[in-house]
Amino acid sequence: MKKKLMTLGISAAVLSTSMMQLTACQETQRENPLLQESTLPFGAPDFSKIQPSDYLPAFEIAIQQTKDEIAQITENKDSATFENTILAYEESGKTLDRVTRTFFALVEADKTPEIGETEKKVTPMLTDLENEISFNKALFERIRQVYEREYDSLQGEDKKLLEETYKEFVRKGALLPEDKMTRMKEINMRISDLQQQWGEMLPDATNDAVVWVDSKEQLAGLSEADIAQCAKDAESRGKKAPYAIVIVNTTQQAPLASLDNRELRKKVYEASIHRADGTSKYNTFPIVVEIAKLRAEQAEIMGYPNYASYSLEKTMAKTPENVYDFLMNLIKAYVPKADAETKAIEEFARKSQGAEFQLQAYDYFYYSAKMKKELLDISEDEVKPYFNVDSVLINGVFYAANRAYGLTFKERTDIPTYHPDMKVFEVFDKDGKSKALFYCDYFRRPTKRGGAWMDGFQKQSRQRQQLPIIFNVCNNAKAPEGQPSLLTWDEVTTMFHEFGHALHGILSDCQYNKLSGTSVARDFVEMPSQFNESFAAIPEVFDHYARHYKTGEPMPADLKERMLKSINFQPCYALGENLAATCVDLAWHMLSSKDIPTAEKAIEFETESLRKVGLLNPFIPIPPRYHTSYFNHVWGGGYAAGYYSYLWTEVLADNIADVFAKRGPLLPETGQDFRDKILSRGNTGDLMQMFTDFTGMKSPDVSSLLRARGL
Repeated sequence: MKKKLMTLGISAAVLSTSMMQLTACQETQRENPLLQESTLPFGAPDFSKIQPSDYLPAFEIAIQQTKDEIAQITENKDSATFENTILAYEESGKTLDRVTRTFFALVEADKTPEIGETEKKVTPMLTDLENEISFNKALFERIRQVYEREYDSLQGEDKKLLEETYKEFVRKGALLPEDKMTRMKEINMRISDLQQQWGEMLPDATNDAVVWVDSKEQLAGLSEADIAQCAKDAESRGKKAPYAIVIVNTTQQAPLASLDNRELRKKVYEASIHRADGTSKYNTFPIVVEIAKLRAEQAEIMGYPNYASYSLEKTMAKTPENVYDFLMNLIKAYVPKADAETKAIEEFARKSQGAEFQLQAYDYFYYSAKMKKELLDISEDEVKPYFNVDSVLINGVFYAANRAYGLTFKERTDIPTYHPDMKVFEVFDKDGKSKALFYCDYFRRPTKRGGAWMDGFQKQSRQRQQLPIIFNVCNNAKAPEGQPSLLTWDEVTTMFHEFGHALHGILSDCQYNKLSGTSVARDFVEMPSQFNESFAAIPEVFDHYARHYKTGEPMPADLKERMLKSINFQPCYALGENLAATCVDLAWHMLSSKDIPTAEKAIEFETESLRKVGLLNPFIPIPPRYHTSYFNHVWGGGYAAGYYSYLWTEVLADNIADVFAKRGPLLPETGQDFRDKILSRGNTGDLMQMFTDFTGMKSPDVSSLLRARGL
């Protein structure tokens, strides 16, 4: 995200002081690797030279450079034109962009104490910079003049860049009167501060929620590999007991599918849902309610009834009403099926636990897995030996990209990374030319936040002569030394998912940095990633990576058949937890500022919001994928009023997967068409038109989601 600021008029004395400071900065610039263009391939960040102490001075200098670049635009005496204003603005802040992208990659994935301390200093600096740019009247006036004079005469990406730049300023409040501008600046600063507090508290809360286990016997049901992982996790977290079950970002935890000890299952589940709700030493609710209130006030200042209305205006969905119509249609189809699925699991459990047994949320995965084993003769422990993380990456993720898009990958051990677990690959196009660098960082550690994501050290841009430098981050368990790191099916599809985002960045072919890659609406950006999950189960791809870690033999045909059949076994939980989280997100952001509940009432509000949409059924123990207190997408990320996009884009992805299946999922012609019409185009055109151009459909077919999920 660019942070820009105009240089204000100053006295001669201050100017003299500034010149001396600039001279000192120039001396620093020659030494600070963040401020020099990297000599590595693609201009990749040189982590062999970058020290944590380099970041703060690099930000200070890069911010000043950005101020100077904005000042050159506003002080230009010539009439505003596309070239001297819009292009100049697009090209400003390149050094700051490089520093920001490198630094915040570490904030998310390897946040050491020193990086955390720097973040506290840098975040308000960047927010202040963004405020001053967003409300820079002289800059916006020039942008407005170009918009009014040249918009109709421009074409293609030039026209789109002008439109996006102008509308971005308007949405941030450039047309507001002075008093409201001042208030918006205050709100922006406070939200930034609160999100930083959130970013510090939630990882600490999640790490602190670890469940300590005194004996191996208590872990009955887990595989020997999983028990070894629990011992390793205990060792890395201070060894308060011989074993530890760590809590990951979502509500449900993978060990709950195998742990025989019901009391321990309950303890793990409750550690997860209560990690940050004030029942322990961490309580994020004061942060949550203040962010929600400030967002609502932002929307009201801009003339909208609530934040959801304000946020959704720039998406494919357009309005909260459209989102709720979409969700309620899914909920209507989901609830009776979820009721039947839950009753079936409970009846199965009662065969061994007695007629009075009542299924709880922490029992759901366990008895579903038992039922799957009995009906389909399949279990995670049976298939995990065939999902070695390295094989999934090389023989699955990369293989599918080669077959569909003609890409090839070569590991580069000569390019430094920010952590030893990270690998780097050079990506080559079908003509043999270098296309991108791809980094992958798949294993969890205490310095990494939960979840999985894609981002980049550099976006593609023909204007800047930049090729993309993209990375994927996951939180898979790293096996003890000498043992293979094996994945669950969910973790396999997550790797394919995140690489779908990576492809959106790698295959980008756009003129401008602002429009390239994943710079699209939230309810479109998840489509390439969700679609890419479909490759994981294509027989040719599956057979290529699903090989036993010891023998290298492919998964036996019988096991493969049972495993693929099991993918949609009892699918209601996955849909239900997503629907619930989506409705929680929207409920918070449909409120006016005066209706935001207090921190003490936050849990009650969440419960009531689920009841209103029919998702608080005592007979269907399916909780939200994220409860309010640890919903990082919404309070710490960019998905406020936008978590619905995972379901929305799943529809688009399923429609596209249907097209691939009909044409030939691994035919190069199909992949090239998808690449030409969607993956390469970034935000250079109308997103629905891109979808139509590829699929031939005027609108998405929602029923495909239910079919794909086996519902």
